[in-house]
Amino acid sequence: MILARPLALIYAKLTGVALVWGGSFIAARVVAVEMPAPTAALWRYVIATGTLVVLSLVFEHGLPRISRAQVIGVSLLGVTGVVLYNLLFLYGMESVSASRGSLIIATVPAATLIGGALFLHEPLTLRRGAGIAIALFGVAVELGHGNPLVLFQGHAGMGEAALFGGVLSWAAYTLVGKRLLTDLSPLAATTYAALIGTAFLAALCLATGDFVWPDATPRGWAGLAFLGLFGTALAYIWFYDGVKAVGPARTSVFVNLVPIAAITFAVLLLHEPLELSMVVGAALVVSGVFIINWPVHVPPAVVPVR
Repeated sequence: MILARPLALIYAKLTGVALVWGGSFIAARVVAVEMPAPTAALWRYVIATGTLVVLSLVFEHGLPRISRAQVIGVSLLGVTGVVLYNLLFLYGMESVSASRGSLIIATVPAATLIGGALFLHEPLTLRRGAGIAIALFGVAVELGHGNPLVLFQGHAGMGEAALFGGVLSWAAYTLVGKRLLTDLSPLAATTYAALIGTAFLAALCLATGDFVWPDATPRGWAGLAFLGLFGTALAYIWFYDGVKAVGPARTSVFVNLVPIAAITFAVLLLHEPLELSMVVGAALVVSGVFIINWPVHVPPAVVPVR
C-alpha cells in the first residue's frame, strides 16, 4: 500500500503526458492557421529552449562541456528534430486536421524501426514488422476515408506529404541520438539540440523575411506557449519520471494514448467530424504501435516535442 500512491502518481503523470501531446495537435492547428510555419517554429522554440535551459540549470546545474563529435551530433539533432520536424509539422497542420495529423505522426516508431534496420543494421523481428504493417495500414484506411486504395490515385495532399516528411525527420533524429549521443543525458542532448535548432530557425527566418513578431491573437499565442512550455518542458519531465520509475517499456505504452487524445480533443474543441474510417484507422494505428513498443528500449534524447 505504501508504494501504491507513488505508482498511481507516476501513471497519472504519464496519462498527463499523453493528454498534453494529444493537445499539442490542437495547439499546432490553431498556431499554423494564424502565422507562417517558419515564424511559428521559431517562436515556439524560443519559448521551449528558454524553458529547457532553465530546467538544465535546476536539475543538472547547467550544460556539460561537449566534444567535437558531440557538437556534430547535437547539430544533426537540431537540424532533424527541431528545424525539419517542426517546419514540416507546422506546414502540414496548416491544411490537415488535428485528428488526421495525429495518426500520421503516430507512425514515427514504425519509421524509426525501418530506418534502424536499413541504416544501423538493427534486427527487425517478425512481430514488430507486423506492427509496422498494421500501423501503416491504419493510416491508409484513415487517409483514404475507408478505402486505402484511394491513396494510389493521388488523393493525399501536400499537407499529408509534409507530415510524412516530419515522420521521417523525427525518425532520423531518433537514430542520430541513439548512435552519437549515448554519453549525454537526455536533458542535455535535447537542450543543446534546441539551442542549435533555434539558431538555425532564426537564420532561416532572417533569410526568408519571417523573422517578425507574430501578429497572432491571444489564442495563437496561447497555442505557442502550450507547445513550448507544456509539450516540451512539462511532458519531458513527466515522461522521464516514468522511465525512471517503471521502465521504458511500460512508459512507452502510454504513448499509444496520444492519437486517441488528439482525436477526442479535435472533435470536442475544434468540432472536427468523427468518421468511422477515423475510428477504425486509429484502432489499427494504436494496435500496431502497441505491438512495436512492447517491449521497447527508449534511447536517450528522443522525446518527441509535439
